[in-house]
Amino acid sequence: APLQDWGEETEDGAVYSVSLRRQRSQRRSPAEGPGGSQAPSPIANTFLHYRTSKVRVLRAARLEWLVGELVSGDREQDPSFVPAFLATYRTFVPTARLLGFLLPPVPPPPPPGVEIKKTAVQDLSFNKNLRAVVSVLGSWLQDHPQDFRDPPAHSDLGSVRTFLGWAAPGSAEAQKAEKLLEDFLEEAEREQEEEPPQVWTGPPRVAQTSDPDSSEACAEEEEGLMPQGPQLLDFSVDEVAEQLTLMDLELFSKVRPYECLGSVWSQRDRPGAAGASPTVRATVAQFNTVTGCVLGSVLGAPGLAAPQRAQRLEKWIRIAQRCRELRNFSSLRAILSALQSNSIYRLKRSWGAVSREPLSTFRKLSQIFSDENNHLSSREILFQEEATEGSQEEDNTPGSLPSKPPPGPVPYLGTFLTDLVMLDTALPDMLEGDLINFEKRRKEWEILARIQQLQRRCQSYTLSPHPPILAALHAQHQLTEEQSYRLSRVIEPPAASCPSSPRIRRRISLTKRLSAKLSREKSSSPSGSPGDPSSPTSSVSPGSPPSSPRSRDAPAGSPPASPGPQGPSTKLPLSLDLPSPRPFALPLGSPRIPLPAQQSSEACVIRVSIDNDHGNLYRSILLTSQDKAPSVVRRALQKHNVPQPWACDYQLFQVLPGDRVLLIPDNANVFYAMSPVAPGDFMLRRKEGTRNTLSVSPS
Repeated sequence: APLQDWGEETEDGAVYSVSLRRQRSQRRSPAEGPGGSQAPSPIANTFLHYRTSKVRVLRAARLEWLVGELVSGDREQDPSFVPAFLATYRTFVPTARLLGFLLPPVPPPPPPGVEIKKTAVQDLSFNKNLRAVVSVLGSWLQDHPQDFRDPPAHSDLGSVRTFLGWAAPGSAEAQKAEKLLEDFLEEAEREQEEEPPQVWTGPPRVAQTSDPDSSEACAEEEEGLMPQGPQLLDFSVDEVAEQLTLMDLELFSKVRPYECLGSVWSQRDRPGAAGASPTVRATVAQFNTVTGCVLGSVLGAPGLAAPQRAQRLEKWIRIAQRCRELRNFSSLRAILSALQSNSIYRLKRSWGAVSREPLSTFRKLSQIFSDENNHLSSREILFQEEATEGSQEEDNTPGSLPSKPPPGPVPYLGTFLTDLVMLDTALPDMLEGDLINFEKRRKEWEILARIQQLQRRCQSYTLSPHPPILAALHAQHQLTEEQSYRLSRVIEPPAASCPSSPRIRRRISLTKRLSAKLSREKSSSPSGSPGDPSSPTSSVSPGSPPSSPRSRDAPAGSPPASPGPQGPSTKLPLSLDLPSPRPFALPLGSPRIPLPAQQSSEACVIRVSIDNDHGNLYRSILLTSQDKAPSVVRRALQKHNVPQPWACDYQLFQVLPGDRVLLIPDNANVFYAMSPVAPGDFMLRRKEGTRNTLSVSPS
């Protein structure tokens, strides 16, 4: 192998991982003549010369050591250190303090006629360190300019500008600092001149009658929700999909990778963090706007007949397909989230009027983000889309015109956010001896580097804004979950709803067989590489759909809302439903998250269904070695949108081969009580003697 692990080396304040790298030597073979000319010999190039070199990569160290490595480290041995450090340093040190370590004090100019002399060794060492610092600052200014934004004075950027003016006057790095400061000041002036933007505060509140489900209340609500002027679906499929792609790529291109880090994004809902991660929040708001438009256009006119509503469903399916062709996975996911939501999913008559071809397209698109395989399909497709550019460059023959790679793709950002939250909670920030765990930062940087690469590729899109479509998009009033569910019940009362979604029942048995087959193949194959999208290192899918308002506070005797197909909700599912007191925490010791039926020493992912008459719908949850049966039951019910106060009425069973089940005792540790040889499928059953009024219903 070209690289083999050798072990670790520990120094005072640092830990290195050591590998042996086998490289081909550049020695001349004995058959070469003078001057390197090849002598005619039948044994020429018979022997290959190799040399083995030692490679040290920093895994953990104190802050001072990391800064020293930043300036004096061997770039050939560890080329990823500088970009990984600059992308993640703010998780363990502020920008101003890092500059205090990095920038030497600028000496005052000597008095006239006085010359400060240095020895040759001192001068060489000093200049070498200066060049290294200037190089690091140049990379920093180029890749992470927003780190220096500190209005109004931008003091950190001022310190860098002063240092570069002294250490490298007229250099490219000094010019970058000057230009960046000018851009910041001009941007501040423009913001002062412009009017403050209007903030969307949500749909208008509608006066409710005594019965919120009455036709009068919904008629008033419909009148308030119908936009004036051209509606979004009045435009062609291509026009709508292109404008959605244009908005998504503009927002994604502005995302600051640092804001995606798990330690940053997971704190967004804490007190005082309202302004945290603004660029990521903008993509979330756009995602929710698209889902709201789908809900509003499909449910906003309760008086439509089923065939007319089916036409709207078909058009949104065609728009989703066009987004897929444009490689826009963000709006694709948003549209599918709305179409799979409880409010639309339960409309039996409307889905029954959808033509066969768009219905087949919808099923195929839904498989991309299916939770049945932990979103492996979407990850796999994204890897393939990213690899398109490289493969086309390799296919270009010498002398031929290079083929232009397709633009994008625009990813669904929630996948990366989930991976980064998983990493943040799975690996500790500090190691024994107060050492910063830099290996964790390298893994985070690998994901951030993919985001930056995709941002660069999004610059190749050539789409123009179409103001009427943008106006129609923003004019579409957004439906709350309560409003959409209430309108859905008026359109088709609960008794007329269908227990099966457009993803018909007979897919379930096929999915189970394929899942079992994939599990056997993965368990028999060697562990995947980090770049393999089908490797078990892929993370768990981002969250689960929130419960419908009807399922949370349903009156006695009325069935709760159907959970719908497993997948996204009407909001961007970026939160993690995991058992830990820390928000967004994952109690793992390793970032490798096993797939269903693949058990690690600490955790595994299981699928849980509810035993009822409405289909075998599974929900995936993470099972750790600390989870007892009541905790698993509560989280499974939450995934199925069943009120948790009735968790004591359910028992957990493991589904075994041959139509057998294994009862998990109420106080048992599920991780150790389950059968290790059976697939990771579980089932919740009501205990005998309990009321049956809360069984899951599709309405």
